Amino acid sequence: MKKINVLMIAMMAIIGSMSLTACGDDDDDNTANNYTVYQKAVNETVKSQKKNNKAILLVAFGSTWQQAYDAFDATVAAYKSAFPGYDVFLSFSSAICINRAAEGENVASRNFYAPPFWLTAFAQDGVKYSEIVVQSLQVIPGEEYTRVINYIKDFANNSNGDIDDQYLANVTLKLGVPLLQDAEKDVNKVATELNKLYASNAAQGVVAFMGHGNPDSYDTYKANVRYTQLEEALQKISKNYYVGTVDMMDNFKTHVLARMRANGITSGKVFCHPLMSIDGDHGHNDMAGDDDAWNNGFEENEEGEVEDTSWKMYFQHMGYTCDNSTMIEKGLLELPTIRQVWMDHTRDAINGEPLDYYHSKYPEE
Repeated sequence: MKKINVLMIAMMAIIGSMSLTACGDDDDDNTANNYTVYQKAVNETVKSQKKNNKAILLVAFGSTWQQAYDAFDATVAAYKSAFPGYDVFLSFSSAICINRAAEGENVASRNFYAPPFWLTAFAQDGVKYSEIVVQSLQVIPGEEYTRVINYIKDFANNSNGDIDDQYLANVTLKLGVPLLQDAEKDVNKVATELNKLYASNAAQGVVAFMGHGNPDSYDTYKANVRYTQLEEALQKISKNYYVGTVDMMDNFKTHVLARMRANGITSGKVFCHPLMSIDGDHGHNDMAGDDDAWNNGFEENEEGEVEDTSWKMYFQHMGYTCDNSTMIEKGLLELPTIRQVWMDHTRDAINGEPLDYYHSKYPEE
C-alpha cells in the first residue's frame, strides 16, 4: 500500500505538469504523448547544459509571480557560484504552479518541470551524472518534503522501469534537507539571522512572520512544531516577534493576535513578512492583499480563522497600524543569510553518506 501511494503521488505530479487540452477517448494517448514531449525537452536541456559530472536539483513548490522567479533565478546563480563542480537545475513540485507558469499567469510563460523528468534526464545516455544531489527548498520537513523524498525513492527503485539498473546501482544520491530541519541548530540559526535583519522593525512594533503550515491530516513528521519553536527562539530575543501560518491548526492570524494581546500588545505597528521560500500568492494575497470580510466585526470559522481577510486588513481592523508600509514582501530565498542555511544543508549532504534506496530494494547486490 505504501509503495502504491508513493507511485500515485509521483504520477500525479508528472501528469499534472503536462498541459492536457484534449478530452475523450484520446486522453490516454495525449497523456503519453505529453509525457514523451516533456521528457524530451528536459533531456535536451540537460544535455545542452551539462558541464560537470555531478548535478544539484533544487526542488521548490513553485509560483507564478515574477518576484518569485527572480528569487529562484538568483538562488540557481548562487548555487552555481558556490558549487562550481556541479550543474544546477530547478524543478517545481506543484502541478498547478507548473501548468499556470506554462500558461503565463501573471508573467511571461516559463516551463518548469516536475522532479521525475529531471531525474530521468540525469540518467540518460550521454549524461549519466555520477552524483545527484536533490535539495529541498521547503521551509519545514512536512508534506511537500515527503514528496521530494518519494521522487528520489521512485527514481532509485526504477519505478517506471526505464532507467539502466547498472547505473542506478552505482550512482551516488544525496538529499539536502529543508530550512528548519533541525529543531535546535536550524531554528536557532534562522532566528538569529532574522533578528539581524529585522531588529529595527521589532524595536518599532510587532514583526509577524506568516508561514504556510500543514493541515493536521498532512502534518508529516509533526513538522508544524517548527513554527512554534521558531517563535519561541525569536521571543527569547524580543517579545515583538511572532510566527503564524495560513494552514496550521491553532496558529492562524487570530491565534497570533491572541498571543500578542496576552503579552500586552494591544496597539502599535504590525510588520508582516512571509516565512516562505518565496513571496508568491500567499504573500501578495493572504498576507498583504486587500481581501476584507469586515462587517463591523469578524466571524471566525470552526477552526478559529477569519476567512477572506488578509493579515494586513485583519490587524488593521483589530486596532493596529498595519498597512502597505508595514508589509515586508520578501521571500526567504531573497535573504542571502537565510538562503545560506539551505546551501549549508546542501554542503552537509554532499559531505555526508550517500542515500542507498537502490540497495534497500536489492539488498542481495
